[in-house]
Amino acid sequence: MKITAQVHNSPKSHKAIVTTGEESQTLEIAAKRYGSGSSVSGGELLVLALATCFCNDVYREAQKRNIVLESVEVSAEAEFGAPGEPASLIRYKAKVEARASEEQIVDLIRHTDRVAEIQNTVRAAIPVALERAEAVSRI
Repeated sequence: MKITAQVHNSPKSHKAIVTTGEESQTLEIAAKRYGSGSSVSGGELLVLALATCFCNDVYREAQKRNIVLESVEVSAEAEFGAPGEPASLIRYKAKVEARASEEQIVDLIRHTDRVAEIQNTVRAAIPVALERAEAVSRI
């Protein structure tokens, strides 16, 4: 499954589009009130991606185990230093309420942590490459 993301930004305008396979959707992310760029940072989106991935995956894995979930709460955080430095600490917490024993829920949470794709991508430190840089001069 291929996932792509595009950001189109100009003064007072910001558009974020994600595509999975052939299905695209626009995300509502405002432009910065002052200056250019997005009102949400990449670090914030990374932390949201970790929380969202775990939330979605715990539902997927619960279904495989015939566990009915009542609610899922996930909070994630990352510590970033100076511009250009990677995060030095990333962690998250999950609270799962389900129609199952405490032992089954804990096992579900631990299993989901092992198979969560975004968590595993970050843990694997996959190389990121700039494939192309295109400059358009308006002088």
